[in-house]
Amino acid sequence: MTQLIELNVHRNNIRDSKIVQSPLPSLNQDEVLVAIDKFGLTANNVSYAISGGSLGYWDYYPGEGDWGNVPVWGCANVIASNNDDIVVGERLWGFFPMASHTVLTPGRISAEQFTDQTDYRQALPRLYNTYRRTQAEPAIVQQYENERCLLVPLFTTSYVIYDYLLFNDLFGAEQVVIGSVSSKTGFGLAKMLHDDPQVNAKIVGITSTANQAFVDSLDCCDEVVLYGDEHQIDNTLATAYIDMSGNIGLTTTLHQHIGENIVDSAMVGASHWEAGGKAPQLPGAKPTFFFAPTHIGKRDAEWGAGATMKKGMEHSIKLTIELNKLMNIEWIQGADNLQKIWLELLDNQVAANRGLMVALHNNHG
Repeated sequence: MTQLIELNVHRNNIRDSKIVQSPLPSLNQDEVLVAIDKFGLTANNVSYAISGGSLGYWDYYPGEGDWGNVPVWGCANVIASNNDDIVVGERLWGFFPMASHTVLTPGRISAEQFTDQTDYRQALPRLYNTYRRTQAEPAIVQQYENERCLLVPLFTTSYVIYDYLLFNDLFGAEQVVIGSVSSKTGFGLAKMLHDDPQVNAKIVGITSTANQAFVDSLDCCDEVVLYGDEHQIDNTLATAYIDMSGNIGLTTTLHQHIGENIVDSAMVGASHWEAGGKAPQLPGAKPTFFFAPTHIGKRDAEWGAGATMKKGMEHSIKLTIELNKLMNIEWIQGADNLQKIWLELLDNQVAANRGLMVALHNNHG
């Protein structure tokens, strides 16, 4: 009998994980059982684990006690249904657990999507409770399924940050500095800003020596600066700093170097999560955490419900098609290998051009 396989991560020590196997769950009225055949794994998932308690990411697929399931973006097939509107064989894309299967309760059903109505998830942002019915989507979207799992969620976040900066007229910044620009959300943001003819600000990316050639190949920055060389950044310009690294030491260095010319400082990611911590009192704009659903809600109030995500998806697909050849998709087969690659990801040992796709119960490649 097929079993449910999942990787549980300890909420208080994300290096600690365990593989859990259990019988497939039975279904209640209106529920569907899906088999998750693929999902992407990126530094973004580390961010979900790091901020899981404060931002609720552990609450989407809670485990027992101190154990939880880190959410991922992936594709799944409906293999059993007690819902009259969702049939076996449906193909879905959305926010799943690091697991082989899960149960959803579809509601707010349209031809293109539905929202999971599981009781405990109703207080969580609808953005992460929405599942796309991909067979109703254009062929071009279906064609890039792997890239969609890896890049589209991150590039959509890139778009939301990009729009946040435009909405605020870049806070008057003459340059935008992006920490950990080799991260997918980082170079997605850099590319959107760099390629926008209406953005006159200088785009500066900070990265490691190992990722410098990759960042250069993207042609997304006016200047690339290596970690340790932050003093080379022009501190006479009004600067918006977008922190994808979660490195408080780097944030402190930049604030002290650029001083009061930092006009906005947004913390987004955690690619260097172990260098995190609480920022001291710093010159310039106070570092604040950027939570994408907050800005999406503000824009949707202006544009209409769902409009921000639609725009983000359009930008993301365009950028995905443009950049997908630079990504080397690598398949991680089985829970044991997932457990190993999770540690590599935590240790920042996954090169920027590696696109990790995970399959727990099917063969891919």
